[in-house]
Amino acid sequence: MVKKQAGPPIAGIPAAILNDQVRAPEAFTDGLPLPKMIVFDLDYTLWPFWVDTHVTPPLKAKDNGTKSIDRWGESFAFYPEVASILLSAKALPQGPLLLGTASRTQAPDLAHTLLKQLYLPPLPVAPVAASGASSSSSSLTVNGASSPTKSPTRMTFSSSSSSSMTSFTSPKRAIDVFDYMQIFPGDKKRHFEKIQKQSGVAFEDMLFFDDESRNRNVEQLGVTMWLVRDGVTKAEVDNGVRAWRKKRGFGP
Repeated sequence: MVKKQAGPPIAGIPAAILNDQVRAPEAFTDGLPLPKMIVFDLDYTLWPFWVDTHVTPPLKAKDNGTKSIDRWGESFAFYPEVASILLSAKALPQGPLLLGTASRTQAPDLAHTLLKQLYLPPLPVAPVAASGASSSSSSLTVNGASSPTKSPTRMTFSSSSSSSMTSFTSPKRAIDVFDYMQIFPGDKKRHFEKIQKQSGVAFEDMLFFDDESRNRNVEQLGVTMWLVRDGVTKAEVDNGVRAWRKKRGFGP
């Protein structure tokens, strides 16, 4: 059965300037420990299609990289909340999280092409504090290491064309936010063994999001896997982080 195609992606912006509508997953900023690395599957996890089945090359980027078009004019893009999740993971006050991909697609070259063509687009942002907002001290933790910081001031978007009022987040190719990429057919344990060897990060400090239950075998290595049902969302990220914390003894 073919899964339902998702709509076009929303733009993501750094965590320090996320407002109430577009914000980081709660688990990224709740002050509790985070894994050192988050790894994502691609098909039906970051995007709503099988790249080796649904996409026919050549591909061409469209609409400033928010989607790619294949030979037959079909559009391909990320799930709606992926851009903000990836960018917020790289813009945490306590330092960026390591990000990786682990995909067993039969079309690795095509997957790489899509990740190069798809951009995490910029948004105009005005650094105006919301009414009644104030900064407060907090402690944010990555893998058990705590560092004091201030809660970011809430920001609002502006339609003003004044350069003194409006700034823009930098557009990024999706491929550029990933520190480690393993895209090839085969057992996902092989992907993680390669990622661990390259990064030096312990398996126990990795969190993996995937849509196929058969890939839970990576937990034999010590990785925490969270099964997503219809693509990665902020809620799924929160649930996955909580599962990792529970497994590591950081929470109930």
